Amino acid sequence: MRRQEAQKAQKAPKAQDSGYDSFWGEDADPPISSLTRTEAQALVARHPSMTVWQALASQALFGVLVALIWGSLSRSPASLMSALYGVAVAVVPSGLMAYGVFGRRAARGAGGVGGVGGLLVWEILKLLMVGAMLAMAPVWIVPLDWVALLVTLVLSLKMVGVALLIWQRRAKNNV
Repeated sequence: MRRQEAQKAQKAPKAQDSGYDSFWGEDADPPISSLTRTEAQALVARHPSMTVWQALASQALFGVLVALIWGSLSRSPASLMSALYGVAVAVVPSGLMAYGVFGRRAARGAGGVGGVGGLLVWEILKLLMVGAMLAMAPVWIVPLDWVALLVTLVLSLKMVGVALLIWQRRAKNNV
């Protein structure tokens, strides 16, 4: 009896034989071939990537521009200094994290923390530094214009996304 059940199970149509065209089927996979050096270089040239340092530079430049506009419109040195400090709160901790994650020491595996764990450690340090800089703002900047500081901080943080969108569109237009 068991032998007959085993033969029936072998003759039963499989999911692939039942007319169901699976995306993951063996026949559906395209052949994989490795790229030659020139093909890889052409691919990289068609799709350039923005480095972390370029993103930080665009963030800093945009933030300084916003701070200068804010200072000239308000005609207050306190507002200008507060706005510049807001840019520093956005850029300095991010630069420290970028150095920790992508710097020379990170490439050599110094410190014993790498991969996702290292990224998490540097992100926590970045958040702690942002909190400390915001907590120390009333001590370092007297008088402090919180509106100028927070507006330039938020605009500087959002500039990274805008810079990436501009970079992506520029890369698509160059293809």
